[in-house]
Amino acid sequence: MFQSFDVTSRPDQAAPRVTALRAAMVDAGLDAFIVPRGDAHQGEYVAPCDERLAWLTGFTGSAGFAVILRDRAVMFTDGRYTVQVRAQCDPAVFDFVAWPQTSLGAWLKEAGAEKIGFDPWLHTIREIDGLRHTLSDTSKEMVATVNLVDKIWSDRPERSVTPVSVQPFELAGKTSEDKFREIGASVAKAGAEAVVLTLPDSLCWLLNIRGTDIAHNPVVQAFGILTTTGDTGGKLTLFDAEEKYAHLGPDPRITIEPRDGFAAALETLTGPVLVDPGSAPHAVKTMMSAAEIIAGDDPCILPKACKTEAEINGMREAHLRDGAAMVEFLCWLSEQMPEDLTEIEVVKRLEACRAATNQLKEISFDTICGAGPNGAIVHYRVTEDTNRALKRGELLLVDSGGQYQDGTTDITRTIALGDVAGEERVSFTAVLQGMIAISAARFPRDVSGGHLDALARAPLWRIGRDYDHGTGHGVGAFLSVHEGPQRISRSSTLALREGMILSNEPGYYREGAYGIRIENLIAVRAAAEISGADGRDMLDFETLTFVPIDRSLILVDELAPWERDWLNDYHAEVWDKIAPRVSETARDWLRHAVAPV
Repeated sequence: MFQSFDVTSRPDQAAPRVTALRAAMVDAGLDAFIVPRGDAHQGEYVAPCDERLAWLTGFTGSAGFAVILRDRAVMFTDGRYTVQVRAQCDPAVFDFVAWPQTSLGAWLKEAGAEKIGFDPWLHTIREIDGLRHTLSDTSKEMVATVNLVDKIWSDRPERSVTPVSVQPFELAGKTSEDKFREIGASVAKAGAEAVVLTLPDSLCWLLNIRGTDIAHNPVVQAFGILTTTGDTGGKLTLFDAEEKYAHLGPDPRITIEPRDGFAAALETLTGPVLVDPGSAPHAVKTMMSAAEIIAGDDPCILPKACKTEAEINGMREAHLRDGAAMVEFLCWLSEQMPEDLTEIEVVKRLEACRAATNQLKEISFDTICGAGPNGAIVHYRVTEDTNRALKRGELLLVDSGGQYQDGTTDITRTIALGDVAGEERVSFTAVLQGMIAISAARFPRDVSGGHLDALARAPLWRIGRDYDHGTGHGVGAFLSVHEGPQRISRSSTLALREGMILSNEPGYYREGAYGIRIENLIAVRAAAEISGADGRDMLDFETLTFVPIDRSLILVDELAPWERDWLNDYHAEVWDKIAPRVSETARDWLRHAVAPV
């Protein structure tokens, strides 16, 4: 099994640990200490040795942070985790703040703390500079310090040293040598002689390698300094455990140094150096005193987001394989009595269907399998403590994905367990209409995900409903399932480009009752010309995910003719692509599941 159902933290662990942290704060002369979720690489998913927030507070969500003061402790989380944070954190220890509605800087201005400690390796340059600017008209001081959680975490796990693997050219579509030249030219164009790289997926993309340092994400956790040198694009010093790369043989472009040598190397840098203030740790800025820092985006991010044709082809094949596994799973589920199953049993069966492909490297994240009210917890993770029996007449939300060497998948389907009430069907139909609107969107170049986000929400808005997460995130090609910079979100201003892959996942959640989400992955492509157009350069989306959508939950009369046509065309394509890949039993189920509405 790739997924564990162990309870990794409990609310009752927080009180003594917070007390110990406060003692460390007193010794350090601090009035407050910030504990973020992220690590030095600013990843959404972190290694066991970096699970500081979960260890201290009990909260296991992928976004949020805590501020510990001498007389109170506060958890900040966004709308995805409103329910989860209150279930996992002891309310006798923590207060709860909705973030980003309330910013950390605004809250600190009102908090009774003068000296506010932070680990400069766990916060970006932009974050700390922004906080200092916000507090500049007060007497409050942001104080860089060693990590106080690490001082009290006596059994902290070790960092992984598992060997890396090579991503072959036929799947990458571009050699590492070509990427070096591309990035080297980009760095030189920015007026820099070197660039500091701290994002694991950037380094993996640049070197055409993959790793296992983070569960479910095939990345290596390393730091890099790339110096530009002539036509070769540059030389890279990689700061990581050398034994992870020993089997790859020597490479004249790459020098490997111990991870703990990164800080000293920063101090020796001179001349103009490109640094991404949105992802580089604040410690990078303070240690580069001899260099001229040129602020700019990590030069690997955008090229990585715009997939090569080989990567798109790999993603297509991965989704067909994964779609067949999903159909086998849904066929099995349809034959079960709901009351005979639990959430954990459902997760295990789905994982087994993916594993039966014999090409599954990992799941792409812990499967979200929420029955009834658990479906309203947006990033729910079932454990032995929360495991719920399925119940006839309820909804089951299953959000899952696989990591295959040729691609990463992420799909959500909401399934009716028998006859479901009209309220849920109203919400489901509006969510489906939003998903179709994004799928069918045609838009000019230079349009951002922020422009498109409202298309997905409009059907819900019409009935006075909404959801508190973005409509879509970027997805890597056998890399992180959550990849930037592309997004479909109100806050996104980045223009979408050909080759970008995103999720399309509107939803609706009624706390204590049910959750609904429908998710496909889509790829940005050049749109076909249409008669009567004015010649404007247009883009649209190619759907990559092919799995039936539960027709029993759709109020068909609410669909516009074009929405009905889209759904029927989609289901016809599901049949054509997936039917040849599944068992006879699953094929019989699929024939009914994709019947026209």
